[in-house]
Amino acid sequence: MRQSYLVCYDISDDKRLRKVFKTMRGYGDHLQYSVFECQFTARDLIRCRTELARIINHDEDQILFVHLGPAEGRGDRVITALGLPYTNIDAPCFVV
Repeated sequence: MRQSYLVCYDISDDKRLRKVFKTMRGYGDHLQYSVFECQFTARDLIRCRTELARIINHDEDQILFVHLGPAEGRGDRVITALGLPYTNIDAPCFVV
């Protein structure tokens, strides 16, 4: 079963930041600068964490995985915003 996650990151080096961004584009929807919404199987989550762990500096960078619950049965995406309105980005997402 797929589970929904927000993946948020703070990467201190521009080169690593670009690598993390490219990696995350393969796993989910880009919502904001360093925020992705992903629907992971258990295997996808392990694979994503492993790939990211190889990129980041564990003493300087941080990646947060916020579990939102099951992807199925939770209805429409529930995102609200303050300030500029949330805009759904219709970009294709390929999970390999």
